[in-house]
Amino acid sequence: MNFIVRKIHKYLSFFISVQLLLWTVSGIYFAFNKIELVRGEQYLKQVEQSINLSEFNFTIANASNINITKRLNENIIVAQVDSNAQYLNKSGRPLKKLSTEEAMNSVMSQTTLSPYLVEEVSDSEAGSEYRGRPLPIYRVKSKTYQGKDINAYLNVYSGEVIAIRSNQWRIWDLMWGFHIMDWKERDNIDNLLLKIFSILALVSSLTGIMLFFKLDFKN
Repeated sequence: MNFIVRKIHKYLSFFISVQLLLWTVSGIYFAFNKIELVRGEQYLKQVEQSINLSEFNFTIANASNINITKRLNENIIVAQVDSNAQYLNKSGRPLKKLSTEEAMNSVMSQTTLSPYLVEEVSDSEAGSEYRGRPLPIYRVKSKTYQGKDINAYLNVYSGEVIAIRSNQWRIWDLMWGFHIMDWKERDNIDNLLLKIFSILALVSSLTGIMLFFKLDFKN
C-alpha cells in the first residue's frame, strides 16, 4: 500500500508540477498587485454632475432602466428598452456617435490621460482587451504623464470610459489565463481542464499527507 501511494504521489506531482508552478506564480502576482490599479482607476478623474430633471420632458415607452449621465457638457439619458440601450438627448432624440475630436475630449474630461488616436472597434475577438463590452466602441490610444501607452475604451454614444488597459492589465490578464487554465479567452473558469487538474492536485496533496504520516509513524 505504501509503495502504491508513493508511486501515485511521485508521478502525479511530476505530471502537474508545471501547472502548480503557474498557479503559485500567478497567485503571488495577484497578491502583490492591487486590482484597482490594474483596472486603471488611478487615471480616472472625480467628475461632479449637476442635473436639472425638468430638462427631460418626454416619455420613454417600455423602459426597464433609465440613467442620466453626462456626455461632454450635455446631460443625456441612457434607457434600456427591450434589452437594447437607447441614447437620447434632452429633447428625446437619438444621439449620433461621438466624433473623433469628441472622443478625445471625453477621455481628457474623465481621465488624466493624453489621447492621440481614436479607432472604432466593431468586431469581437476572443481574449481581447475589450471583451464583454457591447460593440461598437472606441479605442482611444493615449499616454500618461510618464509617457506610458494606455488604451481607453469609450462607449461611442455616451462617451463613457468603460475600460482602461495598460501593460500592467495585460500581464494580469495573462496570469489570470494561466491561473484558470484558459489561455485563449481567459474568461472560462468552468473549463474541464481546470477541473481535472484541480482534482489531480488534490489527490497529490492527499497522498503526500499520507506518506508524511506513514513515515512519521514508522520513525
